[in-house]
Amino acid sequence: MSDARILDRGYRRYEGRRSGVTGAVRSVAWHTARSILGIGRSGRHKVFPIIVLVIAFLPALGFLALTILIGDLLQGELRPDYWEMFGFSFFPTLLFTALVTPEAIVRDRSNGMFPIYLSTPLTRPTYLVAKVIAVLGTMAIIVLGPPLLALIGYTFQNLGPDGLANWVWVLVRLLGAGLVIAGLYTSVSMAAASLTRRRAFASVAVILLLLGLSIATNLLVETADANTNLLLLDPLGLPLGMAPRVFGETGDEYTGVSTLAMASACAGWITGGAVVVAARYRKLAAV
Repeated sequence: MSDARILDRGYRRYEGRRSGVTGAVRSVAWHTARSILGIGRSGRHKVFPIIVLVIAFLPALGFLALTILIGDLLQGELRPDYWEMFGFSFFPTLLFTALVTPEAIVRDRSNGMFPIYLSTPLTRPTYLVAKVIAVLGTMAIIVLGPPLLALIGYTFQNLGPDGLANWVWVLVRLLGAGLVIAGLYTSVSMAAASLTRRRAFASVAVILLLLGLSIATNLLVETADANTNLLLLDPLGLPLGMAPRVFGETGDEYTGVSTLAMASACAGWITGGAVVVAARYRKLAAV
């Protein structure tokens, strides 16, 4: 006979601290961000995020190295403006948007975790808030990291903004421009990913939406002499074109397009993506 014995029976009340909905959102956001970056997962899931991060930071590190080596010679046209640093990380940002961030929501639907999340204090809106925080936070590393590194590096070499007030003002504008870029790409990426259960299909949808509209609008403007305002329908170049406007510059591609129209278009893209995601998840079954 077995020596097993039942020493206690029944259920015990949980006596630990209850963090409620806020804690659930924080936990889901944290673990989603870790998953996106490959932290706590097998090595193959870490390779691509690391490659993207390295490519994103290489230009800023290169300019920082030149600043240290040649100092005052790196001024004028030789040194890019702060808003131009966003353009140097454009390619890794596109890769991250298309190939990494869709997994944040696609994975939960494909492996059946979404209904389990809804059995917790999370609701559909709070679940999506957690996912947005995770995607936006990780994408901000790619988008904002290089220009912030350049700002800090220039400052230590006495090539940064003059005075504390000017330095803070440059920082605020960097954060504003970076959040517009990261916010628009996050919205578009999550909207496309919400339409399918497969990560590969979601990535293809993001690439087709971003690149397809960008190529089509630019061809119409450049070759067919269409109205320049048509570029407002380009979700790929629009937020990058908004960056110089934040710094009081016009930029080349969007000459003739008002800053108000560009800001409104950015807000429209972000809102449109949010509406698509919300509508899609409202219809998803919880079981």
